[in-house]
Amino acid sequence: MKIQFLGATKTVTGSCFLLEVRGINILIDCGFFQEDTLEYLNYEPFAFNPKKIDFVILTHAHLDHSALIPKLFGEGFKGKVITTPSTKDLLEIMLLDAFKVQKNEHYKEPLYDEENIYKALKSTEVLKYNQVLNLKGINLTFYDAGHILGSASVKLEIDGKSIVFSGDIGRKNYPILRDPEPPSQAEWLVMESTYGNRMHKTLNQSIDELLQAIKETFKRGGNVIIPAFAVGRTQDLLYILNRSVKQGLIEPINVYLDSPLAEEATKVYLSHPEVFDDEALKEMRNPRRTSIKLHFVKSVDESKRLNNIKSHSVIIASSGMCQGGRIIYHLYHNIQREECGIIFVGFQAKGTIGRKIIEGEKEISLLGKIIPIRAKIYTIGGFSAHADQSELMDWLSAIKGNPEVFLVHGEESVIESFKNFIEERFKFSCYIPDRLSIYELT
Repeated sequence: MKIQFLGATKTVTGSCFLLEVRGINILIDCGFFQEDTLEYLNYEPFAFNPKKIDFVILTHAHLDHSALIPKLFGEGFKGKVITTPSTKDLLEIMLLDAFKVQKNEHYKEPLYDEENIYKALKSTEVLKYNQVLNLKGINLTFYDAGHILGSASVKLEIDGKSIVFSGDIGRKNYPILRDPEPPSQAEWLVMESTYGNRMHKTLNQSIDELLQAIKETFKRGGNVIIPAFAVGRTQDLLYILNRSVKQGLIEPINVYLDSPLAEEATKVYLSHPEVFDDEALKEMRNPRRTSIKLHFVKSVDESKRLNNIKSHSVIIASSGMCQGGRIIYHLYHNIQREECGIIFVGFQAKGTIGRKIIEGEKEISLLGKIIPIRAKIYTIGGFSAHADQSELMDWLSAIKGNPEVFLVHGEESVIESFKNFIEERFKFSCYIPDRLSIYELT
């Protein structure tokens, strides 16, 4: 048995791993590279023959894990994609939206066409958490990863030995979803390490910071602009803001959700209460009248009309790292205004516009122009849907055995630090793979 690391190596996007066992080729995830310096890799040929892949196992619907699956079908893949039921529902809207964005980026050719998307969706089968599916003698089990709706850790059992792919691991005691559930045992582990060198603030601290940032910005007479991932972070924010209004922590506020994808994703979330935690289920069953004033912004013209709103509004739009989408226009019209507030609530990868802003750049290139940054910038790390170092270690400590650990999905310096931490505490053998590197698993 051997594994090849095709992405998310010493970086945080492009998740894709090829497992070869008994002549069966299994791909775990197949996602976009989203860092500026690595985007070219999306357009390069796959490092394997798609026609020889038997199965694709998808951990969750975020594009850095899923968006190249239609490209696989366009290049001859004829196998099955296997994921959780709610991930399949999210996958449809995610892939169609990604295709629309590609078409609108006139300087690039789309990576695939709509026909490949529907081939992928038609070939996607679902498996619920904790059920076992036999794939030609290999047993597959999904465990709730608690990251976004439908996210899963993957366990593959071969001849009594197991390899686990963590996927993206979520937080404990986080809104809407249940806590992550680690598999109980593994000989080999491919583990994410996005926040392997740091601790998040508590959720309550982060909520206090968010509400304070909104109140400060409104007092200055400006708008609040929140770049947020359409799937996961947006639903968390809406839930938190709504609950805060119900609890009297903030007055009912106008919230403009300027993302058709986020609106569709919210509907998918509401259609899958079977994966909600007890608190979210209680909120759904006991609605109260007082709530945020939520406005869904559908058309481009409606989005443009938001430019006429100068104060006392919260505008949530994607993309979360400000690499495209409607958020660019809202930044353009608000980041120059010192009375406004820009609130970052998610990880910003190196090379992205979001990363440049939070690192203190004085000006930024938007829509072909150099724009001064005068708005107040808030960075609230506690809303991350990724586990922090302590939560990652708790997840890892629940896995019995003495697994060999391969660390992925993190910046190189973070992974190095996390590797040292794991080796010191658990004495596990840890590896930091390079892209295209191959390891024999014996």
